[in-house]
Amino acid sequence: MNNFLRRLKLLPWREMLQISALVNCIVVGLELFLVWGLIQSEVFRKVFTLLGGPSLGILIPFAAAVGMGALAVYFLEYWQQQFLLNRISLWVLVLCVLLGLVLKSFLPIPPLLASLSEAALIGVTVGVFWKGRPYWR
Repeated sequence: MNNFLRRLKLLPWREMLQISALVNCIVVGLELFLVWGLIQSEVFRKVFTLLGGPSLGILIPFAAAVGMGALAVYFLEYWQQQFLLNRISLWVLVLCVLLGLVLKSFLPIPPLLASLSEAALIGVTVGVFWKGRPYWR
């Protein structure tokens, strides 16, 4: 047990939280762009209404969450090459991205792409472990 706590303590928490904040800021920026497009353009509003219908209504937030998870692993691979990625660090990255979604839920922005839900939990986990497949061992 002591070894597990020591390994958890040695993980790059600061870098993972920064990458999670960056991924969540990108999603917030995309959501603000979508809100602006919905306000400004009638055609954009009709297309978004068509995509947000009952058939694709759950698929878009799930795909956005998968993209968030994969983007977080991509940024972690790109910027932080001095430590070894493994299963534990991928789970911590999932936790950090979900923590970012919790903080994002306090913002007064409508959750058009990603919000804290079961679909987001599953999607972020799938995205992180799909992109992080080489680091499972």
